[in-house]
Amino acid sequence: MRNALAACLLLTSLSGCGLAETGAAAAGGAAAQAQQAAQARQVEQRVTEQIGAADKVAEEQRRAAEAQAQ
Repeated sequence: MRNALAACLLLTSLSGCGLAETGAAAAGGAAAQAQQAAQARQVEQRVTEQIGAADKVAEEQRRAAEAQAQ
């Protein structure tokens, strides 16, 4: 009985370590996903700014063409 209890405690402690590793891996994965999301937001913001700048240039070119046509 004593040996069975000792074996059970040993197995329980070893399984706890595995659970701790799984939790640490999940936390690391979540941190990586958060970093990727932040980078994606930065890229989105840059693209939006570039589109806005391109729209402004196109509008200025259109106005210049209209002015020359008159």
